[in-house]
Amino acid sequence: MEHHHITAEHLSVGRVREILERRLPLALSDDARARIVRCREYLDRKMENPERPIYGITTGFGSLCDISVGRDELSRLQQNLVMSHACGTGERVPSEIVRLILLLKIQSLAYGHSGVQLATVERLVEFFNRGILPVVYQQGSLGASGDLAPLAHMSLPLLGLGEVEYKGEVRPSAEVLAELGLEPIRLQSKEGLALLNGTQFMSAYGVWSLIHARRLSEWADRIGALSLDAFDGRIEPFCDEVHLIRAHRGQLATARNVRRLLEGSELIVRPKHHVQDPYSFRCMPQVHGASKDTIDYVESVLTTEINSTTDNPTVFPEEDMVVSAGNFHGQPIALAMDFLAIALAELGNISERRTYKLISGARELPKFLVANPGLNSGFMIPQYTAASIVSQSKGLCMPASVDSIPSSQGQEDHVSMGSNAATKLWRVVCNTERVLAIELFNAAQAIEFRRPAHTSPELERLLADYRKEVPFIDNDEVMYPHIEASVRFLRGL
Repeated sequence: MEHHHITAEHLSVGRVREILERRLPLALSDDARARIVRCREYLDRKMENPERPIYGITTGFGSLCDISVGRDELSRLQQNLVMSHACGTGERVPSEIVRLILLLKIQSLAYGHSGVQLATVERLVEFFNRGILPVVYQQGSLGASGDLAPLAHMSLPLLGLGEVEYKGEVRPSAEVLAELGLEPIRLQSKEGLALLNGTQFMSAYGVWSLIHARRLSEWADRIGALSLDAFDGRIEPFCDEVHLIRAHRGQLATARNVRRLLEGSELIVRPKHHVQDPYSFRCMPQVHGASKDTIDYVESVLTTEINSTTDNPTVFPEEDMVVSAGNFHGQPIALAMDFLAIALAELGNISERRTYKLISGARELPKFLVANPGLNSGFMIPQYTAASIVSQSKGLCMPASVDSIPSSQGQEDHVSMGSNAATKLWRVVCNTERVLAIELFNAAQAIEFRRPAHTSPELERLLADYRKEVPFIDNDEVMYPHIEASVRFLRGL
């Protein structure tokens, strides 16, 4: 069976997506094993005759950094850290994101700057491969000393503590480990810190959101093009000449993509009586394009992050250095995730406006997209639903990264709130998907009132597939199952 080998080589977001979608098991490369062992052996030698206190290894944590801990208590210190920091609350982290947290934590530890035992990383690999997913909660991290609370929950099952989801059931981890013949890990010096300090909770949400952002960006163009044709819109605003004189890459790419999607449409080429279209149609290149450019930028930031060591202290065996610094601070990705949330919310914002125009009774479309309005409310309320979701997303776009609340008696006096940026971003992704699904529901309905004329061959194929899941609505019926089916269609095609 094909494995993904954990190495120090570049890990792309595309490869992460492939690992998740193809359910590839992980394996540590020989180089990764050597790096982990070399760093651990160096740290063990360093601990034999420490020249001075080493933060979190021979001392307490946070503002307790001036309190030394005896050698015979170093293992207990690390276990206490994991137990005491498991203070997560709120909703559970979705299982697919927990898998991402495990993958990214393994990748970070494998660079050989964290000082963990090889057995600890191997156990994380085993958790990933066997689908033993720690129960992690969304709330509790400040996104600065690493994602302490959620990563503590990730780490508890290593010690036979906490809970895991295994084969679809949530069970005590000790029970699952015993069933599988696995002994709990006994943490050595530094290991608790290596596990808890790091940005993998934030990064996992960010990478998941980024993967889905690309999918939704593609859908926004596709659905927007269908809405443009259904609204009897004009193609001239999408010509190259307009966009080459304002050369934002995403803008030009969007204009060309919409033109490609509408090639061969009978509707788009017929004479128009109106001089111009509303902004939600005419400015798709500018709005969708800006979101495309944002997605590209955020991918560059997150790619750097997932190819980094982000725990603390950082161990450099070759340089004979153990440095207490701040790579666990989430500011670089907190800002980027706030930015991505705004970009995705805007895809939803402009989508809802197109939906509103389609039901408005303009351009020879029936009011609310039913043949007999009045008796039938038709597509009146799906637009309300989209408007409600868009409004919620706008509230979620208040940047989390502009806030900071000091912690640990002021020792940790500036935090990123990147975990809140991450979970808010996740919600915006889900919201935007629903709004686009509602637009597709409306656009597919509207295009039927243009028959016998046809849209482009590509969009006709899309409609044919869509109609296998979501019917044309003749008269009022229960609508929410169709909206849910439309959401599933966006996820599955």
